[in-house]
Amino acid sequence: MPASAAGEPAGAGHRDALNVLRTSNRLWTYVSPAEEIAPGERTGRFRIGGDQPVLDADGRSRISVEDMAVALIDEAELPRFVRRRFTVGY
Repeated sequence: MPASAAGEPAGAGHRDALNVLRTSNRLWTYVSPAEEIAPGERTGRFRIGGDQPVLDADGRSRISVEDMAVALIDEAELPRFVRRRFTVGY
């Protein structure tokens, strides 16, 4: 799903926030969900990426809200991305 003109200011704000975090001496983790995130099925079969979107076999960046929640809880319980951004998708 292409970014809309209305979403561009929000995207710029998130980039600015991430840049502030990257230059800070604080402990932080930044998660970027897939481009398409919506209620759906909890599968538990998602993939974790770094700075680039995780794409499925059809080239889509998508995740269910339920699987996104699992990824967030997993990171909170066993931090793997301290001072880093991670992405989630199928």
